[in-house]
Amino acid sequence: MTSSLAAPVPPRCYALVPCAGVGQRAGASGPKQYASLAGQAVVAHTLAALAAVPRLAATLVVVSPQDPQFEDHVPNFAGWVARCGGDTRAVSVLNGLQALRERGALDADWVLVHDAARCLLQPAWVDRLIDACQDDAVGGLLALPLADTLKDEHPSAPGRAAATLPRSGKWAAQTPQMFRLGMLQRALHAAAAVGATITDEASAIELQGLAPLLVPGEMENLKVTWPADFALARRLLETR
Repeated sequence: MTSSLAAPVPPRCYALVPCAGVGQRAGASGPKQYASLAGQAVVAHTLAALAAVPRLAATLVVVSPQDPQFEDHVPNFAGWVARCGGDTRAVSVLNGLQALRERGALDADWVLVHDAARCLLQPAWVDRLIDACQDDAVGGLLALPLADTLKDEHPSAPGRAAATLPRSGKWAAQTPQMFRLGMLQRALHAAAAVGATITDEASAIELQGLAPLLVPGEMENLKVTWPADFALARRLLETR
């Protein structure tokens, strides 16, 4: 006798790329994600790496509603574009999660949020994160243990050190950051309700009393933020 119950659908993995920033710190003439780097826009490098990860069901890019540039800079993008970006990263991600729902994503599906400006991403690093997190109850993020000595700036003398901070147990967060769609959506809503400052997805999850998994990343997975970062990223791309 054949059962009428459908087999459960395995959780899928989606990439979500917030791409609504204006890049004020990069020194570029426009948003840093559209700055030219080694012959392509910064975000084009990012999306090419994500497109090379077979386990990603789709990639959704969240741009500003007033953004007229994305398609010009990434003309062959085969993923989804949602013009629902907000004033902050958290708002853009939250709106992007809703856009994924509208395209069929479910609570239990995984969402890998990745910075548009981390353009040196390699598919193997994404696979490493998926391997580490796919059976985890919380999810996690790529991160690097801090190697440098940390200094606390003097509160009344900017540019001068006041104290040395212990670096043991400290990690620098990277992306992608991988969490279940439903869990991340609830965490971001809860953080917004109390006015919490959310700088990455893991910080919203942590506010729920949960402990994201720290998955060792790579030094090359830098976020292009300052003018000098472009020169370094260009050299790394050209020597790969």
